[in-house]
Amino acid sequence: MKLTRKTILLFNFLFKLMNNVKSNFSIKDLENLSGIKAHTIRIWEKRYNLFQPNRTDTNIRCYNIENLQKLLNVTFLYNNGYKISKISQLGEEKIPMVVRDLVSEQSNNGHVLNSFKMSMMNFDQSQFFKTYNSLLKEKSFREIFYEDFIPLLTELGLLWQTDTITPSHEHFICALIKQKILVNTEKLQFSTPTNASKTFVLYLPDNEIHELGLMFLNYEILSKGYQAIFLGQSIPIFSLKDLVPLYDNIVFVSYFTVQPDKDNIMAYLEDFHDLLLKDSTSELWILGKMLEEINQKDLPKTIIGFSQIDHLVQKL
Repeated sequence: MKLTRKTILLFNFLFKLMNNVKSNFSIKDLENLSGIKAHTIRIWEKRYNLFQPNRTDTNIRCYNIENLQKLLNVTFLYNNGYKISKISQLGEEKIPMVVRDLVSEQSNNGHVLNSFKMSMMNFDQSQFFKTYNSLLKEKSFREIFYEDFIPLLTELGLLWQTDTITPSHEHFICALIKQKILVNTEKLQFSTPTNASKTFVLYLPDNEIHELGLMFLNYEILSKGYQAIFLGQSIPIFSLKDLVPLYDNIVFVSYFTVQPDKDNIMAYLEDFHDLLLKDSTSELWILGKMLEEINQKDLPKTIIGFSQIDHLVQKL
């Protein structure tokens, strides 16, 4: 796919930040990234000499990117039945080889997740593409998104909350995932819609910029033969009125990740209903974390909440 100027500028910006992002990690960071408790990492380090961290002036452990990569490989082998005593005897060069051999024998989501995480931590788009292309040999794009990208994105949210990764890391990997969604969406957009029963309008509310999930829903809706109109980020309610006279049976689809906030979400939905849904055949389908802030039983029948993407897709 030919990259747009916006995408090129984004990548250039991210790579300029590379020298300023986290390259040293605390033992808590390693716990968050690997899922192995800090206490266990200390035991592996002391008893089996698996890691050689640096020490700060106050004698606090400090790990580099090589330590992280080794820990992820060790974790993969450990979770696949290898005893830690045996792993410690393999040596620095042998561990990655054993991991590769094991991966070639079986499909393992743990290794895929670790590979994507390492591509993010190293800002290595080549590793991302290599991992993605290897998955394509066995899976469809849809399967990759549900089985690999969604677990990755879920973990990224936790890593960001615990300050284990920076916004640069998150933006880097999300930009690559968005690129794959766009490539696969474009293939569907060449086809004429075959299902005219509904028209889907996908948008995000004011000050909401988390559009990756909405982009994938656009792909899913198109794959079902519907017409989809993707508006993207930060769209005011009143702007949506322009579409109402043009289409029958509109289904507005939105993702409430951080906006509207918990103090304003019900008022937002009431305004949306009064302006766009009342006395019409239109509906609003919504997903996102902010739905946890409301009692969905209080919503009118024209507004439907979904806890997961696949739940919405099943309703198409």
